[in-house]
Amino acid sequence: MNHIFHKLAAKISRWTGTPWAFMCAVLIVVVWACFGPFYHWSDTHQLVINTSTTIVTFLMVFLIQNTQNRDTEALQVKLDELLRVTKGAHVALLDLEELDEDELDRIRDGYEKLAKKAREDLKQGKDDTDVAELEEELDIKGPATSGKKEDKGKKGSGGKRA
Repeated sequence: MNHIFHKLAAKISRWTGTPWAFMCAVLIVVVWACFGPFYHWSDTHQLVINTSTTIVTFLMVFLIQNTQNRDTEALQVKLDELLRVTKGAHVALLDLEELDEDELDRIRDGYEKLAKKAREDLKQGKDDTDVAELEEELDIKGPATSGKKEDKGKKGSGGKRA
């Protein structure tokens, strides 16, 4: 059942994002508007378009959300794989989307500090490509990902990303 729903949701989401789908929607509105004078723009005439668009919108929310969730999950897996295979990357950052809000905020704050320091370094003509030890700069507990501390003072130390 899930497989059929996923395939159907993906196909409908792709189709509804096409110019043809937009033109169909415009055509429906134009046809509805053309019948307006015939029905004297009655409440029933208004109810037809309101009800129809509400139902379509309601159903599309679920289809689009399903497609969005799958796309986001696939993107996260791809990003995790890039982190995993990048020399010098901190694998502790894998699967961050599973952390709670406080943990994410703490890590983001650490990255904001790193970015601020890097911008200051650039203004002073320094290099901003060294990778700091994750647990020091981001306040993440646990052993260093490389097993030893690198000399952060030397340019070209093994802490640069591949």
